[in-house]
Amino acid sequence: MTTLARSAVSRGITPGRVGLVAMLIAAYGLVPFVGSDYVLDALLTPFLALALAALGLNLLTGYAGLVSLGSSAFLAVGAYAAFNCNVRLQELPLLASIVAAGLVAAAVGIVFGLPSLRLRGFYLAVSTLAAQFFVQWALTKFGWFSNNNPSGVIDAPALTLSGLTFSSAVGRYVVSLTVVVVATLLAARLLRSQVGRNFIALRDHEIAAKVIGVPLLRTKLLAFGVSSFLIGIAGVLWAFAYLRTVEPAGFNLDRSFEILFIIIIGGPASIRGAFLGAAFMVVLPLLLSRLGAALLGDVFDSGVLEMSQRIVIGALIAGILIAEPRGLISLVDRLADRIRHRLSRPLRNPTQP
Repeated sequence: MTTLARSAVSRGITPGRVGLVAMLIAAYGLVPFVGSDYVLDALLTPFLALALAALGLNLLTGYAGLVSLGSSAFLAVGAYAAFNCNVRLQELPLLASIVAAGLVAAAVGIVFGLPSLRLRGFYLAVSTLAAQFFVQWALTKFGWFSNNNPSGVIDAPALTLSGLTFSSAVGRYVVSLTVVVVATLLAARLLRSQVGRNFIALRDHEIAAKVIGVPLLRTKLLAFGVSSFLIGIAGVLWAFAYLRTVEPAGFNLDRSFEILFIIIIGGPASIRGAFLGAAFMVVLPLLLSRLGAALLGDVFDSGVLEMSQRIVIGALIAGILIAEPRGLISLVDRLADRIRHRLSRPLRNPTQP
């Protein structure tokens, strides 16, 4: 390592931080100007919402070792809570509504996380399905949540901050990006704290964590609360910035499995893995849809093409997990290490034998 590199590392300037700053500069300074409305609406905005939801579930499953199959329920709680804050507390700013929606989702997550005090593994995963079915039933049964709309559908209000309305594709993308960046930085800071170390100790060995003084009950409920808080905020972005009109049926069990697949594909216990897995799950179906329509559009109808896409996605997921059980992020890190190793090797002097 050169003297300049050592000096940069001593000041906290690492390649990872440089790459993060470069991505943020591109995300804020380049993408809004060169990205089309289709790219912003159909790719980047849902990618940001799903990445934040996957990050929330990764805190619970990847770091704390607690399995949940009810993530979509907390997406719905966040979306409908923010909608009601906007309808019934119109003087409340948008950012306050987003935080309030996250807190409501966190409270609901803690309630449905209570079985984790007695259950583990598969049994805990099955118990979290109660949240999925109960929330979807409640949103359909009680019209108050949808402002007495008979169908339960809500029309998300415009994104307004300090008197400025972000109704365009660029505006909704920038708001989503800002919320996701702030939430991700806070999550990363949490994981570096004692709370994050308690999560990892709980995941690695519950009895050993109890022996060394980790408060198991509080740590489990905190994991469910923080996870649901982030997923609830993701639900606000999903409803307000992406779909702009949602119904309870849109937050079904398929969405919960999609979020779970994201962290499995990207890599458990990895913040970067949540974003990489979300990119995979957002981009791949669109590519398969375009490819299938181009090659087989005249042979099969849309239903057969959709099922074919699911089969291909399932096969790809299985192949990735067989090749690398720790997810795509492990493959990316391995490739980056090889590139750094190649670049760090001294160049051979052509004059030498």
